[in-house]
Amino acid sequence: MAMDINGSSTDAQPRPGQCLRTFLREQGNLGVKKGCDGGDCGACTVHVDGKPVHSCIYPAVRADGRQVTTVEGLATPEGLHPMQENFLAAQGFQCGFCTAGMLMTAATFDEEQKRNLPRNLKGNLCRCTGYRAIEDAVRGVCHVGGDRQQAGDNVAAPAGLGVVTGAARYALDVPAGELPDLLHLKVLRSPHAHARILSIDAAGALGVPGVQAVFTHEDAPAQRFSTAQHEGYLDDPDDTRVLDDVVRFIGQRVAAVVADSVGAAEEGVRRLRVDYQVLPAVFDPVAAMRPGAPVIHGEKDPLECRISRPEHNVVAELHSELGDVEAGLAVADFVHENTYRTQRVQHAALETHAAIAYFDAADRLVLRTSTQVPFLTRRALCRVFGLPPEKVRVICERVGGGFGGKQEMLTEDIVALAALKLKRPVQLEFTREEQFTAATTRHPFRIHVRAGARRDGTLTALSFDVVTNTGAYGNHAPGVMFHGCGESIAIYRCANKKVDAHAVYTNTVPAGAFRGYGLSQMIFAVESAMDELAAGIGMDPMEFRRRNIIAKGDVMLSTQPEPEEDVILLPGSYGLDQCIALTADALARGRERERAAGVDDPGPGWLVGEGSAVSMIDTVPPRGHFAEATVALLPDGRYQASVGTAEFGNGTTTVHAQLVATALGTTADRVLVRQSDTDVVGHDSGAFGSTGTVVAGKASLAAAEELACTLLKSAAVISGADVSDCRLDSGSVGCAGVRIPLEELYRHAEAAGTPLLAQGRWGGSPRSVAFNVHGFRVAVNSGTGELRIVQSVQAADAGVVVNPMQCRGQVEGGIAQAMGAALYEDVVVGAEGAVETKIFRQYHLPTFADVPRSEVYFAKTSDELGPLGAKSMSESPFNPVAPALANAIRNATGVRFTELPLARDRIYLGLRDAGLADVGSAQQMQALDGVNVGTVGLVRAVDQIH
Repeated sequence: MAMDINGSSTDAQPRPGQCLRTFLREQGNLGVKKGCDGGDCGACTVHVDGKPVHSCIYPAVRADGRQVTTVEGLATPEGLHPMQENFLAAQGFQCGFCTAGMLMTAATFDEEQKRNLPRNLKGNLCRCTGYRAIEDAVRGVCHVGGDRQQAGDNVAAPAGLGVVTGAARYALDVPAGELPDLLHLKVLRSPHAHARILSIDAAGALGVPGVQAVFTHEDAPAQRFSTAQHEGYLDDPDDTRVLDDVVRFIGQRVAAVVADSVGAAEEGVRRLRVDYQVLPAVFDPVAAMRPGAPVIHGEKDPLECRISRPEHNVVAELHSELGDVEAGLAVADFVHENTYRTQRVQHAALETHAAIAYFDAADRLVLRTSTQVPFLTRRALCRVFGLPPEKVRVICERVGGGFGGKQEMLTEDIVALAALKLKRPVQLEFTREEQFTAATTRHPFRIHVRAGARRDGTLTALSFDVVTNTGAYGNHAPGVMFHGCGESIAIYRCANKKVDAHAVYTNTVPAGAFRGYGLSQMIFAVESAMDELAAGIGMDPMEFRRRNIIAKGDVMLSTQPEPEEDVILLPGSYGLDQCIALTADALARGRERERAAGVDDPGPGWLVGEGSAVSMIDTVPPRGHFAEATVALLPDGRYQASVGTAEFGNGTTTVHAQLVATALGTTADRVLVRQSDTDVVGHDSGAFGSTGTVVAGKASLAAAEELACTLLKSAAVISGADVSDCRLDSGSVGCAGVRIPLEELYRHAEAAGTPLLAQGRWGGSPRSVAFNVHGFRVAVNSGTGELRIVQSVQAADAGVVVNPMQCRGQVEGGIAQAMGAALYEDVVVGAEGAVETKIFRQYHLPTFADVPRSEVYFAKTSDELGPLGAKSMSESPFNPVAPALANAIRNATGVRFTELPLARDRIYLGLRDAGLADVGSAQQMQALDGVNVGTVGLVRAVDQIH
């Protein structure tokens, strides 16, 4: 067979049964991505004879005699395709992993198709953007611009051209031949929730042609570790081995097969024979703490492994009281008591976990991986395998989405084991099913609330009994529990606060770091309780909040601080009051627009309501987060910034370029950014904890400011002028009327043997604080449970916004992801501990049609701690969305929903139980026909109004 690929014919032959996606990648078209291998996400979209197809489900043999175009072939010799230009101008991407497929679909649209994007983009998923930027791109809206191309301007992402042309490289985008003799690793996973491995017979696997090795727990290091990565590794329990002789959840690694091809490795896995001793299991965290419950990590020393009470399956616990909660409840005029529950949510980054391990020319172990924490991953590998840091290098180019899920070491250790044993390159790529069943999820929380208030609006008591389900391993369990119980409660002034919290092991898929890091779960309960208190005393919910939220200078306390910790005060900027006002004003304008348009009455059976929620987040983990950066002048007069932080759609690359450009009086396009490689700088804790701008950005800014001083001094020496008379501009230094090109400064420094390079370092405390307030107006159909979002508004205090376009995109993406978690996303675990949600089509990710266009407003503040007054805005937009939505539904219907997700069936049943649903209506019952309990939600936007 023969086909034409991007205008060139090829006679390469696909393997029997091979899909077009893998065939095209083998031919060097690395812009074709894998997000699902099930035709669900569209990341692999290409054109076959001009029509878009999902190449992961399109047999390569069907392309015989056809013209195939990938994103690499979309441009012409005359320039980029118009749709590529549009995506650049609108910044229609964040991590960019979905962009090639999105472009290939949109490039085929005529004007009529562009007008119906909810239908015509239904086959392409984006986890990052919230789709507004994609809509703008498809429709030709331009956002890139700014006079100075420095801090405060809408500077385009430096990698933008690579993203829209398919040239940007992700973990597995390695050209053929670059790693000869590459082997592939696949994992046998446990079918039991709890079992001891008695024996593994590898003979059958080793008999498969192409299989090179089988590794079991007998080959693995004895060193225990945590897959969670923090600056202080003692923050997480050492309860994990690379391969263990006890498995504790369905999906845990049992053995690894390494072969010449993925197919051979998979066949080897199927031929392994394992003899298990099945052990008792426990799946509910409350049951797991009871006497007599199966013990999951009972053999581990609590002090050595840093587990609070392994005999009771308690990983970590918190018990603290400020004041006297019982006395506070006794004097309250109204007490609210209820139990709130949040579910497991998958990160669903379109790039699955993946890593390649190999040895370089210097015989160093090199890991090319999709990670948010390259430096911490290197440290963990050195610890596990007993290697010195100089013998290990970790590289991540661009990361296809993270959201906290890639703050784990889930692939790197096993490929490192294989590479160290075989001395050959080894690759592991998770399937989408493995991502659901063997990676991590958001922690499920059960939160029992007791709260009291007086009629004058004074909070008298806040009490929380919290149980978090960390699953089979304790990665991030202490941090998520402590952080979740922090700012969610500290945002309110109350003399009497009490928290009892337990993070508990169960024989289920492990939970881990997730956007918001425990706050989204706790804030759902706290902000729901605030609305119930307001209703109980007859006060407007936002007025009740205004009377009780902390003000600038207040002490932020949720629990008694540990003796070695400083009491954290509200730092250098405060915009919460502005955010509340911005949200309230926007909702009021929305009501007026609808009234003027005559659409304020949705019709019979529809109930309308509004709800809001507030949130606060501290940037930086409390035990420290550090970053180093260097900035150097290049021979051509441009600058190179070297930073350790990873880019996964968080926009830090652009921010670093803008901060450096601002300090050096140049433009961002004259700053080249090298990043996320342990060879680039000395250390960087990683891109998590909302630190990419506030910590790593401060390091870049410090280095750039130091280099600026050096350049001015050098120019003053050359010109004989006083340094106070010298000024930097884009390509030179002006000194008392004499202009010295930067190239000349470089040559002068090189001749003197003093390269023009400066270093910056930042980290530790104090911690910057960001605020977000979300508001919804909704319509709920009392007969069917259908929910329509009429208006969605978020106001954010991000300090001085370095890049408004990108920051708005972070907020919109956080809102969209949070809406999915609030309305329908749910990783379902069955009665025997197995994950039943295994592919995207079983897990409702928000599509273009699901996400309303949110209004985004920024408070006007300048933070004393952040670079040039900036604060973080990556995690925090997620946190207030679910409670704001629940509060709006409560305001509309009078029914308080205490469990997520707020799926249509759950809303219907809640209304029915409250006597609001007309269950006898044939029309309503027909509308509900086929509703799948726990998985279905429906959201529609009223875009013609807003």
